[in-house]
Amino acid sequence: MSNKPTLGIFGFTGCAGCQLALLNCEDQLIDLFEAADIKVFYEAMSNNDDGAEVDIALVEGSINTDKQKEELFHIRKKAKTLVAFGSCASYGCVQAMAYGDGKWEERFRKVYGDVEFAVGKAFEAQPIHKFVKVDATIPGCSPATHQMLTAITKLLNGNLPVYTNAPVCLECKLHENECLLNKGILCLGPLTQGGCTAPCISHNTPCVGCWGIIEEANHSAEIELLIENGYKIEDIIRKFRIFGGSKISEQYTKLWRL
Repeated sequence: MSNKPTLGIFGFTGCAGCQLALLNCEDQLIDLFEAADIKVFYEAMSNNDDGAEVDIALVEGSINTDKQKEELFHIRKKAKTLVAFGSCASYGCVQAMAYGDGKWEERFRKVYGDVEFAVGKAFEAQPIHKFVKVDATIPGCSPATHQMLTAITKLLNGNLPVYTNAPVCLECKLHENECLLNKGILCLGPLTQGGCTAPCISHNTPCVGCWGIIEEANHSAEIELLIENGYKIEDIIRKFRIFGGSKISEQYTKLWRL
């Protein structure tokens, strides 16, 4: 009988990029399979044990059908620790970027028409914390190798991953990047949780907030500063919604009463 912690990796609505990012850790993948008894990983295995209880469940993707919701409940019941794996599971991401605008049914019919679905009844995509208790998150779209492996290592050793309360801007300074806001480019670095090592800005591409809005920040002051520098609140919110999805839109509504 193995004394290894058991692990299940599950996927719902999304591009499966988070699971693929894990598979792309070729140099460390063997170590991962040796450190954990992996029960479910459809992206990588054929002998999956769907009924197995697991110590850790990594759940990728948002939820947008009643069938997915039932499956998520089942995963929650059999997992000691449930982790939102990536931005779709954590925030809703691209498929939830227009969450709450009242036009979901219109968009749905435009794509699928009036056909009836036999697999499950669809609804507006939402992150997994809307339906079950989430114990930890691994943010990113997709998560970077270093943060993902660090988080999984902590989880396998019985600890929850901990992230910085500093924004992406701090990491930009450490990399000596020139501030894109000073160039007139809308960058969400001041409002985004750090920890990603600022790869986008280091390649002269503005931050799009895929790690989510930072909890420890004076959001109102940051927004006012951006507005004073000519950025529109609508553009800031829309940019954040792309990866932030429903969770971000709710936080914005609460913070700035939009």
